[in-house]
Amino acid sequence: MDRLIARAKTDMEKTVEVVRRDLAAYRTGRASPGLVESLEVEYYGTNVPLNHIASIQVIDTRLLGITPWDKNALSAIEKAIMTSELGLMPTNDGNIIRLEIPSLTEERREELCRQVGRRVEEGRVAIRNIRRAANEAIDKMEEAEGLSEDEVRVGKKEVQDLTDEYIERIEEIGEEKINEIKEI
Repeated sequence: MDRLIARAKTDMEKTVEVVRRDLAAYRTGRASPGLVESLEVEYYGTNVPLNHIASIQVIDTRLLGITPWDKNALSAIEKAIMTSELGLMPTNDGNIIRLEIPSLTEERREELCRQVGRRVEEGRVAIRNIRRAANEAIDKMEEAEGLSEDEVRVGKKEVQDLTDEYIERIEEIGEEKINEIKEI
């Protein structure tokens, strides 16, 4: 039972991290390395995340600097940024790529808030699916190992407490991101 609950907790923790990483990629009008670090770049025939082939630094509140470790990757990085859904135009000086982050319009802010809400809901659903799988495993253990009703009830309560805790964490991450997007 303890291993089952520990596995559910680990899975829920991973889900929270995935949501956090996904929400970091949403543009808020402020420069953040999370905006581009997981952007896939075709590098010598292989797609790799940008942060594996370049360093990303915040130069100013609205300016990112991307310095590739291999100068031959400049054009591939530039192409990946231009073809991405970010809507940003990179400037290349031969050594570093600069990305200026424009301020957001009110309509774009509202759309981003809706997208964040959808992503948070997906995270909640993932947590609930982990809860359902854990509860089903507890039910199977009850049949196979002859657990008492009290043990089953206690196990399911622990799983529900974990579910509530991790859903709350996802909602807090979503609220922080929405507040960041709404901030002018």
